[in-house]
Amino acid sequence: MSELQLRAVVAERHLDVDFSVAAGEVLAVLGPNGAGKSTALHVIAGLVRPDEGVVRLGDRVLTDTAAGVDVATYDRRVGLLMQDPLLFPHMSVAANVAFGPRTHQKKPPMFRAARASKNATALRWLRELDAERFADRKPRELSGGQAQRVAIARALAAEPDVLMLDEPLAGLDVAAAAGIRAVLRNVVTRTGCAVILITHDLLDVFALADRVLVLEAGRIAQIGPVADVLTAPRSHFGARIAGINLVNGTIGPDGSLHARFGAHWHATPAQELADQLAPGHNAVAVFPPSAVAVYRDQPHGSPRNTVEVTVAELDIRGSAVLVRAQEQPDGAPGLAAEITGDAAAELRLTPGQRVWFSVKAHEVALYPAPR
Repeated sequence: MSELQLRAVVAERHLDVDFSVAAGEVLAVLGPNGAGKSTALHVIAGLVRPDEGVVRLGDRVLTDTAAGVDVATYDRRVGLLMQDPLLFPHMSVAANVAFGPRTHQKKPPMFRAARASKNATALRWLRELDAERFADRKPRELSGGQAQRVAIARALAAEPDVLMLDEPLAGLDVAAAAGIRAVLRNVVTRTGCAVILITHDLLDVFALADRVLVLEAGRIAQIGPVADVLTAPRSHFGARIAGINLVNGTIGPDGSLHARFGAHWHATPAQELADQLAPGHNAVAVFPPSAVAVYRDQPHGSPRNTVEVTVAELDIRGSAVLVRAQEQPDGAPGLAAEITGDAAAELRLTPGQRVWFSVKAHEVALYPAPR
């Protein structure tokens, strides 16, 4: 497998990016609508020709505007999977999956042995994605989750060096998305191909990504390891999507997160992540500031998660007040609570004051620690 390198300028779409993805690495791309996320993937796939730039895959140059190189899409060894599976409606599932390997041949297979080999490859990938039982069906007979499994099998059957995923789980229900996410995690580990994942779901990021790239207005606002980007965002969109509280720790015998500074955080982890959240595993607890209640004295009752903090600053946000605590003992950004102005006035909050933050267990999500 090979490293992907992209340098591209598409003036009409205001895109100007330069980044790389190593073999076996998953890069999650976040950004608002119109930021240029899909355009970047289309440049890599050869569907959009940049005004200037280079797409390099290992020692293969796929695009080089200066040298006039523009390898055809079908010969790039790049897989692109979108929210719409785009299966051929007139073909069976098996034929759809077998189509991928065939497109990489300069001529159609001339011998039965070659065709049989492609069909065997299709069935193998359908088996890998637990979709072999759909082999003889037509796409119209599949559910959304089943169709997406077939689309992934088709992309992987072509043995791509780069797999690009453009919000492939956005239209699926929770159970279907969980199944596809687990499949992708296993496939990426086994194949070692470079993966670019466009998503708006933090669960995708925590479950799959090694690094995060934040794209705003066609430019890279931030790129780095998952934990670094989500805990210290340096862009408006990054701050908005990462406007969350994040606590590092280890899963304890009771299934709660034992934070590095002593507190225990109780939550109900997603079923699909249960195997990664066994006792002793590193994990993070994530919850929004809006879920945090603030008390002058230690609360008692239904909230299960309470921690005493020192107020570092108060930030007025319209009718709300963001109460930011001092940096956590392990160096992570301070926890934040978003409360009403009336509540802040009643509590008479000031920087340096000791208060209690409290969060109900069902508001807290547990994820495996970013890799």
